[in-house]
Amino acid sequence: MTTLPTPRGPLTPNRPLADLTWLRVGGPADWLFQPADEADLAQFLAELDPKVPVFPMGVGSNLIVRDGGIRAVVIRLGRGFNAISVEGDRVIAGAAALDAHVARRAAEAGRDLTFLRTIPGSIGGAVRMNAGCYGSYVADALEEVRIVTRDGRVETLPAAALSLRYRQSDLPEGAVIVAATFRAAPGDPAALEARMADQIAKRDASQPTKDRSAGSTFRNPAGYSSTGRADDTHELKAWKVIDDAGMRGARIGGAQMSKMHSNFLINAGGATAADLENLGEDVRKKVFQSSGITLEWEIMRVGEHLQK
Repeated sequence: MTTLPTPRGPLTPNRPLADLTWLRVGGPADWLFQPADEADLAQFLAELDPKVPVFPMGVGSNLIVRDGGIRAVVIRLGRGFNAISVEGDRVIAGAAALDAHVARRAAEAGRDLTFLRTIPGSIGGAVRMNAGCYGSYVADALEEVRIVTRDGRVETLPAAALSLRYRQSDLPEGAVIVAATFRAAPGDPAALEARMADQIAKRDASQPTKDRSAGSTFRNPAGYSSTGRADDTHELKAWKVIDDAGMRGARIGGAQMSKMHSNFLINAGGATAADLENLGEDVRKKVFQSSGITLEWEIMRVGEHLQK
């Protein structure tokens, strides 16, 4: 067994991860590390055997951890990484700050990051996925990110270095995002607050926000041509092709495609990670048979399947 460095923050062996994901499924991580601060994280990674894989985990809002768990050190940032500050037109947010909190804090200061208000999860995950809503994406506002590399160096990367595209980015292998700086347009605080309230009302009317889900399950198909190019449109919606394939409300075990919004995979009670992933794959198969479109997962699936 590899000997791990001794950090200041908690380092827990064989830690179940189900309670750390919104879907409430998943086996244990070999180790869960919750660094005290950036220096603690950097020193730990610098001293960690390069052969030991690491997996940075946000608040688990867009994640299925498989039932066999993760053979890695899972790094989960907490209170030492959730500061939010506004300096002129720049909003600087720690990677563990919740997207909704960043949107609200920016609005109070008269800065418009309202698109973040309804995106579940934290800033680190939003950057990694180039999260977006209402036609705006992280790429539109991101200026730079601060990362700790796998070998423990602290670096600042301009947004252009991440090659942000639809639900994807390029980050160095094993790098952990610790903060992001956004350049935000000005706006009247009351008007921004009203816009966010309207967004929340629309979301709650159309999405199963009270169910255990991980947000949108599949990416919207790239236009009608599936080229994936930057100039491709995303007018074709995943929920529409799922409906057309007759999969709204479909179930496997405790997993269900929501009856309210068919692109939401929910844990309706007692689901395993395998139930969720198998249902998702079933949906992909039926959609392909029905429309010839191959849906791509938006939810990240990590770890090992449980050996039978």
